[in-house]
Amino acid sequence: MYMHRTTILLPEDLRRRAESVAASQGLSLSELIRRQLAKVASPATKSPSRRDDPLFKNWKPSGKATPRDLSTDHDRYLYDEA
Repeated sequence: MYMHRTTILLPEDLRRRAESVAASQGLSLSELIRRQLAKVASPATKSPSRRDDPLFKNWKPSGKATPRDLSTDHDRYLYDEA
């Protein structure tokens, strides 16, 4: 596998913490960075959806019609204020 040399700038504290994590896993800093980038750059990585969000787990849309002015008059609908 061909490797391309890339230079990145890291804050000193982040570099120290990353080196510590790499050492605890028996990896070089380069290998730790490659593995972490492979995880987030993987084509299999999907964007989080509302289905996966606990906040929306039990959400069910109401059957009621949405007022056309809801976005502009939301305070009136939420708080009965003009």
